[in-house]
Amino acid sequence: MNLKETVEEMNRMIMSGQNMEAFEKYYHDDVVMQENANPICEGKTANREREKKAQEQMMASIEQFHGAEVKAVAIGDNTTMVEWSFDMTYKGGNRSKMEQVAVQRWKDGKIIHERFYYNSPK
Repeated sequence: MNLKETVEEMNRMIMSGQNMEAFEKYYHDDVVMQENANPICEGKTANREREKKAQEQMMASIEQFHGAEVKAVAIGDNTTMVEWSFDMTYKGGNRSKMEQVAVQRWKDGKIIHERFYYNSPK
């Protein structure tokens, strides 16, 4: 599978709710991840726990999930970028649309570095 096919498969998994399965399959043991300008998180074990906690917190705060969409994908030399759009209503009735870009660097067929750039939910 080439990098384009790999990214498409990973995105399909995420869109079908298999976030953690995609993480296990496509992330390197030495992955470094960063959310916007927050401190980096190093290693698959630490990032797995961070991802699980973030998903739990998000799910607890969402009243209704209206959808997610991959807007664009860019592929270069061992680097991919995926533009996402999310639409949700938080508990309390505030509907929010969030735009995010994930920049991924690949090594040995797995993501070794990923940084997310996004706006604050409105």
